[in-house]
Amino acid sequence: MNTPPFFEDFYHGQDLSHVPAVTITEGMTAAYQAMFGDRSRVFLDQRLSHLYSGRREMMVHPLLVGHVAIGQSTIPSQRVLGNLFYEGLVLKRPVHVGDTLITSTRVVGLKQNKPKEGRAATGMVVLAISVANQDGAPVLDFWRCPMIPCSDPEAVTGHDDDLAASVNEVSIDEIRSIATYWDQPHFANLARYDAVHIGTDQALVIEPKDTVTSAPELVRLTLNMAMTHTDASRSIYGKRLVYGGHTISIAGSQLARGVPNLVTILSWVKCDHVGPVFEEDLLSSQVRCLETQPLVHGSLVKLHLETFAERGPEAPTSANDGKVLDWIFWAYLASAPIPNREPEVNDA
Repeated sequence: MNTPPFFEDFYHGQDLSHVPAVTITEGMTAAYQAMFGDRSRVFLDQRLSHLYSGRREMMVHPLLVGHVAIGQSTIPSQRVLGNLFYEGLVLKRPVHVGDTLITSTRVVGLKQNKPKEGRAATGMVVLAISVANQDGAPVLDFWRCPMIPCSDPEAVTGHDDDLAASVNEVSIDEIRSIATYWDQPHFANLARYDAVHIGTDQALVIEPKDTVTSAPELVRLTLNMAMTHTDASRSIYGKRLVYGGHTISIAGSQLARGVPNLVTILSWVKCDHVGPVFEEDLLSSQVRCLETQPLVHGSLVKLHLETFAERGPEAPTSANDGKVLDWIFWAYLASAPIPNREPEVNDA
């Protein structure tokens, strides 16, 4: 498809999978780390990575894997005005440096937005996205929903799907099955001395904040074709809109700093972009635990993370401070088997 599609160009079952396969390189992982400084240890420490997987090649951070898959799926969303949600994302197996990702994208839902005076016609497109590696083994499945303009500002397409019915839910049995791969004893010391408890009654406020920088660089690194992220004239805000995955990675990095016993994120129940983000915004996050399922060496936890923006100088004057990300996901945490040890006293 040479011309970026408008909403009228989509139809149910449409296959939009003719995109380049992408091999994950050490350079890509280094660039990702430079952008976000994520402290998730198993993706930083080659020894831990080898203990988990038995392979010498380093495991790749799952959020980088997700960004590559999203970038591969952006042929249909080049004209995107905003990505409304991600749902049902599950990382079925780890990705290693040197692995090649092949992504398929299919249209499974279409809904035109209700007409509003003074606003050109738009619609929402639900995309089912599946990723396999070079051996054909499934890596990642998820659904996302970009909002796309109509070519005719007065268009009436008749598309009125129930978008909630277009999205499959990931079963807890599947998530538990994936978690057993990670449920190994290699984080025993981390769990014992560095574990953070996330309560259900009160959110854990993660103190360190992050200023949004290098937003177009992540877009280009992952072959994301959405024009609003690199061309301010294509944004409804008159400023480049930061790719939503950039916000997610900042939130994920803040989580890893605030909860050092986080091992990995396994599955996204839902991830909603509830407000725009712009370059130089200052982002902060808080997280609470919704559910815990104990495993042998750690815990499978369902977390609710919220991210807030304090507007920087690049934000439009119409943009207000407030919540920009509402993210519910399953993660694997190393559990603390005993309380933190008191510091030893040297009598000498």
